[in-house]
Amino acid sequence: MTETDAPRQADIWTATKRGARILFAVSALLVAACQSIVPKGEGPSPTGPKPTGPDVTQGLPTDTERHRVALLVPMSGTNAGVGQSIANATTLALLDTKADKVRITTYDTNLGAAAAVNKALADGNRLILGPLLADDARVVGPIAARAGVPVISFSNDVSVAGKGVYILGYNPNQSIERVVGFAREKGLSNFAGLVPKGVYGERAGTALLRAVEQAGGTVVSLQTFDRSAGSITAAVKKLQASSSYDALLIADSGRVALQIAPVVRKNGGANARLLGTELWNTDNALSSSPVLRGAWFASVSDGLYRQLASKYRARYGNAPFRLSALGYDAVLLTVRISRDWKVGAPFPAARLRDSSGFAGIDGAFRFNRDGVAERALEVSEVGAGAFTVVDAAPRGFAD
Repeated sequence: MTETDAPRQADIWTATKRGARILFAVSALLVAACQSIVPKGEGPSPTGPKPTGPDVTQGLPTDTERHRVALLVPMSGTNAGVGQSIANATTLALLDTKADKVRITTYDTNLGAAAAVNKALADGNRLILGPLLADDARVVGPIAARAGVPVISFSNDVSVAGKGVYILGYNPNQSIERVVGFAREKGLSNFAGLVPKGVYGERAGTALLRAVEQAGGTVVSLQTFDRSAGSITAAVKKLQASSSYDALLIADSGRVALQIAPVVRKNGGANARLLGTELWNTDNALSSSPVLRGAWFASVSDGLYRQLASKYRARYGNAPFRLSALGYDAVLLTVRISRDWKVGAPFPAARLRDSSGFAGIDGAFRFNRDGVAERALEVSEVGAGAFTVVDAAPRGFAD
């Protein structure tokens, strides 16, 4: 496990969005398993001498001045890169806020989610950030609930939300609802959908049906495919045979959309407006495809994230995973609530239900009654070489 808190010295990085100023410190973080890091100024470089600090060979040191918060992410195995990226981002957020009352300790879920959460609880942590994977959240949630400790997971699987588990991940249902609503505002009414076979596709299809009904449109056809060339072509031809449509949702990654779009254009969808999900946000290759020009998709804003990524690269020497923003925003939320959170007391979970929401790198968000993060999303259009925001994300929530 790795432990970190905020140093005493920091430089200033300014980035403005809704009047927010973001500060980052220059102290370096050394991440290592089962090591406590308590910087007092300039931290050691990753290749420099080991940091000094309390002996933690027999467990975590007693701390009566800081809130103990556990970060549960994979620090080894297949998803280690994502976990490390999230962990680094939580450190940047602590440096930003100079949060001297919050101490975050990282536990490796790849060694076993149950073992990680049990160790975190034994160490006295009163809030859990993570885990990343839905399967791990299903393990962690009940164990943490018995101890009265809330879990803010980075998963986007809404089925694990509830009973003390809050889902912070990017929800495809909200992305679909946002882009469908925008398309209806622009006069499109007949919708079709292409969704992959599997859980994601099933949920995307259901989200499309509900979003179109809510927006007052009509779903004329909904087809599934298994991502093979033959299956894609067959699904598109079924769309062509069923009815005409003026908007088509391709509920899959940008890579798959690049395969599907040419087939659609040649088989009955030459003039249809193509729609995508939040998965398109990280695939800049879409803007190199002429057949995808004019397509719309909804996602969180990248404005502040690009600046975070630049600062991350300068500090750690490589690019972060996009999910790193979740770690950063989870810390911002924790720091905000910690102002009224007595050290040593249970985490005030009721504060997570604040209807006004929270602000972060990914924009405004709040948790609904089911424990799922509702996000203020923007709509972007695929252009020649770039994405252009055609409908900005709301600054907050009206209700």
